[in-house]
Amino acid sequence: MSQKVALVTGSSRGIGKAIALRLAEMGYDIVVNYARSRSAAEETAKEIEAIGRKAIVIKANVGKPEKIKEMFQEIDQHFDRLDIFVSNAASGVLRPLMELEESHWDWTMDINSKALLFCAQEAAKRMEKTGGGHIVSLSSLGSIRYLDNYTTVGVSKAAVESLTRYLAVELSPKNIVVNAVSGGAVDTDALKHFPNREELLEDARQKTPAGKMVEPADLVNAVMFLLSDQAYMIRGQTIIVDGGRSLLV
Repeated sequence: MSQKVALVTGSSRGIGKAIALRLAEMGYDIVVNYARSRSAAEETAKEIEAIGRKAIVIKANVGKPEKIKEMFQEIDQHFDRLDIFVSNAASGVLRPLMELEESHWDWTMDINSKALLFCAQEAAKRMEKTGGGHIVSLSSLGSIRYLDNYTTVGVSKAAVESLTRYLAVELSPKNIVVNAVSGGAVDTDALKHFPNREELLEDARQKTPAGKMVEPADLVNAVMFLLSDQAYMIRGQTIIVDGGRSLLV
């Protein structure tokens, strides 16, 4: 019961995987969640075990509350506690606003926004039993500024940031610290789905005041800070990690 446990949704690859590995290095046992590629999730688990920590792999579409409940029941069976929840899983339909259909909207909002609420509810129940915990959600700059073809994702991420504030207030009495990290353009597998990928990357290269693009490690560092005791008095905030890009037109 003394070994701390972290759940990172969408942790089979990309930034989610990087966060999971860093948490393992910090001494946490890890719940690796995935929706599609079991082989990638199992590879992440192997890397965690090579670090010397335990890892379990759970398939769950976090856009469906019934699958969320099943995932947390499985966590209970293996670990019987949860100390950290990182809401990283994300998806979305990238189309111009006038081409969007109801199914596109529902899919994106379910996985990016609804998942945070219902995962946080289940996580909070476990965290309360052991005296508290930390929740960090991942957002993006499309929540506060216009990006081409980004309507459904941008609106869903704005909801994530708003929900982060509400969670922070209502879970504080349970000693649960809730914040978010919003990143600029990062060259990951997820960006390959953007029809204007090259344009986004070139913009980041040329117009980021810091002089270089944001890298996955930059986001991981911010997440780890918010999960640390040093960030205890930071509540309901969205930390933007973009090298200053959002400060310019």
